[in-house]
Amino acid sequence: MSSAFNPVRHPWSVFAGWILICSLIFWKPLYALVRYALTDENASHILIIPFLVAWLLFLDRERMAHTSLDLKSASMVAIPAVTLAAVVAFGLVGQGMALRGWILSFVLLVISGFIAIFGIRCFQSDWFPFAMLGFLIPLPDPVLNRLIYVLQAGSADVAEKIFDWTGVPALRDGFIFHLPRLSIEVAQECSGIRSSIALLILALLVAYFSFSKFWKKAVFLIAGLLMMIVKNGVRIATLTILASYVNPDFLFGRLHREGGVVFFLIGLALLLPVYWFLRRGEANVSVAASKVAPSTS
Repeated sequence: MSSAFNPVRHPWSVFAGWILICSLIFWKPLYALVRYALTDENASHILIIPFLVAWLLFLDRERMAHTSLDLKSASMVAIPAVTLAAVVAFGLVGQGMALRGWILSFVLLVISGFIAIFGIRCFQSDWFPFAMLGFLIPLPDPVLNRLIYVLQAGSADVAEKIFDWTGVPALRDGFIFHLPRLSIEVAQECSGIRSSIALLILALLVAYFSFSKFWKKAVFLIAGLLMMIVKNGVRIATLTILASYVNPDFLFGRLHREGGVVFFLIGLALLLPVYWFLRRGEANVSVAASKVAPSTS
């Protein structure tokens, strides 16, 4: 069966041109977004998202070989994007939400261009790269603060359990732990939000590439969310125990300032058993699919 006719001879070039046009139109908000990502460590992940999305689209390029113009479906996304941009431009949203509105409008216009050039069916089958564009939109402060609080509380709970298991005498008062030689506070800066977002993005990528069933993707993602809290609780407990029994400088030294990578790797290690358990049967599915594919072509 022949694919739908598309008068666009070089769809990827046209799509790249569309992204360039959108970027020129939104250059001020995009510049503000880059500055925000460079100055706020809680948003530093934003800088890698465009490259990550480009890589995902490159991997799926062969699946997008057959394209069809779909201006009607594209307009269903473009109209809300233009409307949102107009609302922001006329100052109908709060100052704190303006940048988020501009970036959301930009993302929607990029998606509408893809749908127009490649078709809605192509977008429906390869929606994941564009879902990742959501990480470009800065979290609203109330949402970010709530997330940090959840990480603080969860990390403090995990640290408390580790103190109990290891026999370390610690009296908890909210986010403060009183030990015989010192007291520590699980402050907002100790929430591990930066490495937690990185772990979440990685968990999404692994789930997308490794699992075919939705429930497996969901279980692995939930496990990733839990590991964000566990690895941070391990970090807090480890630094506190080292500071209490070895050297108080551990609370201010290099391991405290730059040890996020170490505990990030610990979080990945804790996810490995979940990964291998969920991978059972996936290899067989892949082999079966490869055997069936030639007969259906």
